[in-house]
Amino acid sequence: MNLSNVLAVSGLPGLYELASNRPNGLLVTPIEGGKSKFCSSRKHQFTPLETVAIYTWSDTTELKNVFKSMTEKIQEVPLPDLKGGKEVLNAYFEQILPEFDRERVYPNDIKKVIKWYVALEAQGYLSATDEEE
Repeated sequence: MNLSNVLAVSGLPGLYELASNRPNGLLVTPIEGGKSKFCSSRKHQFTPLETVAIYTWSDTTELKNVFKSMTEKIQEVPLPDLKGGKEVLNAYFEQILPEFDRERVYPNDIKKVIKWYVALEAQGYLSATDEEE
């Protein structure tokens, strides 16, 4: 699982892979494929997925650990319907990450993690092994 070049870009839907750096922004490519586009750092904020973490009772846990847990438990705990509501999403996340902080992790955060998981899994980012691990 290598999330080092995968970015979330504010103002744009989906996830992107870093293609190149420019002095005033980044050149990114959608992970689903397609044309590269320039995103100005004046207009957009860039969040590498390897820096994203989920709040837990004690501290935080990295997003890649949440994705690993989702992959390991996908047979016993299928992905919920995103329109299911707060209770459904919290119940799912409780089975994936029992120690997540229910006061600081909102249903929209859980939806975003699930959407990212589906997109990354479809493109094979989660099945690839990382050399460093």
